[in-house]
Amino acid sequence: MPLAFPHMNDYHSDMETGFLPRAAGPHLERLLGVFPVVAVMGARQVGKSTLVRHLPSLGQHLYLNLDDLDLRLQAEADPQALLHRGERLILDEVQRVPELLLAIKRAVDAARIPGRFVLTGSAHLLLHAHLGETLAGRAAHLVIWPMTRREQQGLGRAGPWGELLAAPVRAWPYLLRELPGLREDWQQAVARGGFPVPALLLKDWEERRMWLRAYLQTYLERDVPALRAVENLPELRRLLEALALRSGSLLNQSELARDLGISQPTVHRYLNLLEVSFLLIRLRGYARSRTKRLIKAPKAYLPDPALALHLTGGQPSGAHLETLVLLDLLAFTHSQVNPPGLYYWRTASGQEVDFILEAEGKLLPVEVKATARPTPKDAQGLLSFLAEYPEAPGGLLLHGGEEVFPLVDRVVAAPWWMVA
Repeated sequence: MPLAFPHMNDYHSDMETGFLPRAAGPHLERLLGVFPVVAVMGARQVGKSTLVRHLPSLGQHLYLNLDDLDLRLQAEADPQALLHRGERLILDEVQRVPELLLAIKRAVDAARIPGRFVLTGSAHLLLHAHLGETLAGRAAHLVIWPMTRREQQGLGRAGPWGELLAAPVRAWPYLLRELPGLREDWQQAVARGGFPVPALLLKDWEERRMWLRAYLQTYLERDVPALRAVENLPELRRLLEALALRSGSLLNQSELARDLGISQPTVHRYLNLLEVSFLLIRLRGYARSRTKRLIKAPKAYLPDPALALHLTGGQPSGAHLETLVLLDLLAFTHSQVNPPGLYYWRTASGQEVDFILEAEGKLLPVEVKATARPTPKDAQGLLSFLAEYPEAPGGLLLHGGEEVFPLVDRVVAAPWWMVA
């Protein structure tokens, strides 16, 4: 049976403005006041261009889109001349013309003016060795993720993670009940996802599937060849499908290579490409020792629950709800001046907590369950974590039901929609 959705106007009363504020907006403003170059990055179609073109402090910047062939040819032929088009520039999809980076470096070294250049890209500019060295000390970077539900509703923020970190556990139920109600069926929210066009403008799952199919085709046929990293596009598509089916699971490259019939070095290269393109999130394991964090196998997620749902071709599952919560956590962490750490936790015996938020010495473990009636058994992973890390004040279990209540000692159960 096709999934049904409320009409977009049930969620958005101001779409005629063409812009909804993003959680990262205030942090972007702060970066513009300090750095001469700010790189705004994220997957294609997450709203990077819309954000930079509507930010009040960028109103006097000249906007140049390097997806335009004529502009790109000019930038390749004479990057210095292109930079002379305006005193302050927004250069969209700048990864298409790497030659511009050296010209930007020279301009910044000649006159260090905060907020002079804003770069956007659908590939991680500063992970590229040459680009990172060119901009070192001159650029800050900011990652934009698909929209949170609160962003889609015009609130311009992620969930109340900061408030939960600051409050004692006993106050969590009262804090959450006082927040504006954003009640929603999690399956509907998963299938809407966070890419602005399908989430805000398309009315049902069939329309969203068509958009997601075209999105993947554009990525595979246009973006990937531009990065010169893939010889076999069907292999990469099969890898994406396999990752969607394993969403929230430990990332095992050898297992993926064996199941897909692709060499392990090729899988390794493709995974790096997906991560650089912001279509793969590798979540590191948490441990008190930071060295141990680096050697633990990461968990793998696609960045958008609707994209993962489309690739699996099934019905929304608990793994998709987990991705929805992760998306909100990512928007929160990347909007902070001092970004909190975000991890998962797992023991050798199999005890696990989906997410660990670490901010200024404070720990918030978060478990996600699709059930509408959580039981103490669902909190076993949280209790194991709290026993090992007694400095954590308590744990949060997000569920698919309607009530917020203390589940067991130091663990509060809350509807997912009160937080994500």
